[in-house]
Amino acid sequence: MAISTDGGRVAARRARAVRRRARVTAAPAQLCIWAGAVAVLGLWWSNTASVVGTAGWLTGAGRITGLLAGYACAVLLVLMARVPALDRGVGTDRLARWHAAGGRYTVFLALAHTLLIIWGYTLTAHTNVVGETTTLVLDYPDMLKGTVGFLLFVVTGAVSARAARRRLSYEAWHFLHFATYLAIFLVFGHQLANGADFVGDTAAQLAWYTLYLAAAGLLVWYRFVVPVRCGVRHRLQVAEVRTEAPGVVSVYMTGARLDELAAEPGQFFRWRFLAPGLWWTASPYSLSAPAHPHRLRITVKALGGHSAAVARLAPGTRVWAEGPYGGFTAARRTARKTLLLAGGVGITPLRTLFETLPGQVTLVYRARRPDDLALRDELDAIAASRGARVLYSAGDPAAHGFPYLPLTSDSLLRLLPDLAEHDVYLCGPPGMTEAALQALRGAGVPARRIHHESFAF
Repeated sequence: MAISTDGGRVAARRARAVRRRARVTAAPAQLCIWAGAVAVLGLWWSNTASVVGTAGWLTGAGRITGLLAGYACAVLLVLMARVPALDRGVGTDRLARWHAAGGRYTVFLALAHTLLIIWGYTLTAHTNVVGETTTLVLDYPDMLKGTVGFLLFVVTGAVSARAARRRLSYEAWHFLHFATYLAIFLVFGHQLANGADFVGDTAAQLAWYTLYLAAAGLLVWYRFVVPVRCGVRHRLQVAEVRTEAPGVVSVYMTGARLDELAAEPGQFFRWRFLAPGLWWTASPYSLSAPAHPHRLRITVKALGGHSAAVARLAPGTRVWAEGPYGGFTAARRTARKTLLLAGGVGITPLRTLFETLPGQVTLVYRARRPDDLALRDELDAIAASRGARVLYSAGDPAAHGFPYLPLTSDSLLRLLPDLAEHDVYLCGPPGMTEAALQALRGAGVPARRIHHESFAF
């Protein structure tokens, strides 16, 4: 594929579109989340005249954990909504980590709320735990639905645990998470019907409705309405599928007004191919070439059922693309010099950055075998065109002509003695990423200059 050379007018229009796109960075987002949690605690404080006795303390703690669990549910909805300003500013990986941690906190808060309320009510009513639990579930309004929602949360949390997640495909994990929406819907009514901080307090009820409706609105808009609208407007379809390496293909797509997407090098889309077996899920793949007003390209390695099926796509297949997403872009760059570290198919976002990042750029591309080094002709052409440096590293001892570069501090410093003065963009499989992060820190690269994107879901 020839290196993209958009005309000046198109490039200027894309640059203006990128500049107009809002970004909410991590610090303001975290501040907003914690401020909301403090406001929720204030709601409990304003509705609590006093706390007396063991039963009162247990019930009060149950109310607090219940309020925080309810608030956390709304935060989880926003984190799942794929709000572009958050995604660009915070970054997809960091949002995923926030969502995973928030999910665990929510499950633990909901569990603590359940146990504390049952215990406190049992002491207050001078009854036994089984009897009080039965009364709460069957006799209190909306409690049966709330119990079902709570159980769904527990199941989803168990499925999301790292040990269980490793046994799931991306597609199965993705669809199991839809149970979270149902759980939140079932629990919401219980909060307003039974929560002592809401019963009789119209202002608190309105605030809670506003919080949840805003979160639901963001979710519906960005997860459903925008993708459908973009699918209709841009009319993407597969033009060609080309083999790049064993098990690796590039999918070329054409469409209309694609410059309006303002996709930046390093970003990815969630692609929904309207073909048998593929239409029901949207999987994330990075652009492997800078976006063009009429075409886009991704490069995919067969790592699962969905990615393997991509290689069999027929020309003319319609495509819906959600995005662009991710903060793995030139906006993170703080230094004049840049090192790009790619492992395997992690070359895809780094290939676009290699072509477009200003300043002095060095690319190190690692793979197990020389045959797995995809897009080499393009990378060599980019290096020659911009006077950049590209180094290929193959782990196979029989790989003649391809040196092996171990991911250690010493080897990286031999390659770039001034490595600490570089920004480093890192993309590859988890094992390679962890080794590289350790080596970069040992080489003195500040954490703020290490930017990485993970394949893990």
